[in-house]
Amino acid sequence: MEKKTILVGMSGGVDSTVTSILLQKEGYEVTGVYMKLHEKEGYHEKNYAKAKRVGDYLGIEVHFLDLSNEFKDEVYDYFVETYKQGLTPNPCVMCNRTIKFGKMVEFADSLGIEKVATGHYLNCDGEFFYTAKDDSKDQSYFVAQVKKEVLPRLVFPLGSWIKDDVKEFASKITPLQDFATQKESSEICFVENDYTEILERHMNIDLAGETVNEKGEVIGTHKGYMHYTIGKRRGFTVDGAHDPYFVLAIKPEKNQIVVGKRDELQVDSFKIKKVNLFKEYLSDFDSTVKVRYRTKAIPCRVKLNGDTGEVELLESVFGLAYGQIAVFYEDDKVIGSGVIC
Repeated sequence: MEKKTILVGMSGGVDSTVTSILLQKEGYEVTGVYMKLHEKEGYHEKNYAKAKRVGDYLGIEVHFLDLSNEFKDEVYDYFVETYKQGLTPNPCVMCNRTIKFGKMVEFADSLGIEKVATGHYLNCDGEFFYTAKDDSKDQSYFVAQVKKEVLPRLVFPLGSWIKDDVKEFASKITPLQDFATQKESSEICFVENDYTEILERHMNIDLAGETVNEKGEVIGTHKGYMHYTIGKRRGFTVDGAHDPYFVLAIKPEKNQIVVGKRDELQVDSFKIKKVNLFKEYLSDFDSTVKVRYRTKAIPCRVKLNGDTGEVELLESVFGLAYGQIAVFYEDDKVIGSGVIC
């Protein structure tokens, strides 16, 4: 009987380490790949060495794949340009679509390997993604723009695990015990502290501008529109204000931010573009939707028009951020997504 082969994305972290071990225990012939995605100094040398330690322990090869140019074109530049346009990007969603389940799959093809695995917390049956057992770590939101044709090739062993159990499992493997206690990687891998640190490398973000109300009347000042996202309530002035004001909209062409009271952040419907569905719909469908990662799913009705659409919410949301991803669910099943516009 021919042994099953699988390519595992290995970051040097506990999740991809346990993923590799579990797959080998399941009988897979595992090959590892460490992907260099950015140029943060010292980052890759340290993490690739960790991935190699795991490879040595398992007796498997770990490739080093330099995707820094592709990552810059597809993710980093998108991140910068989206903020420049006064929108809010989601680089992890873009990275999963174009890099981790794009270029990594292409690399698997070059090795003649069909199956691909990562340490993401989610489930996949080849047709749909599903939420993970561990609600606190569920990453199904971040894969909702992945191309449908890739799904039959993907394996996620940690979808049925709780994070604490993953750490405990790793702690019992004597040569790899330190993996269980090491610091978790940051949510956006190329951002050290704040997103503005990235933006100021490429442009002057400290250009003072006008704070206006929804009528366009100037009511205060701000320190530069790139410092603000929808819903932010600090860092700008409103003349004579006693109650809190929030950012309602951003006008990059005028270097203005539009502010108002909290109830003005309420949204009952919005448009989407770049619709990516795992289930075919002729036009309309009902589902629930998450408009940000750490929010509850809201019942909605979606009206499609090709790869664009409109979403009507049955419950209002506050602080909808244009450029973010709306992800549609049926219970625990991800049925698709679109970019909020």
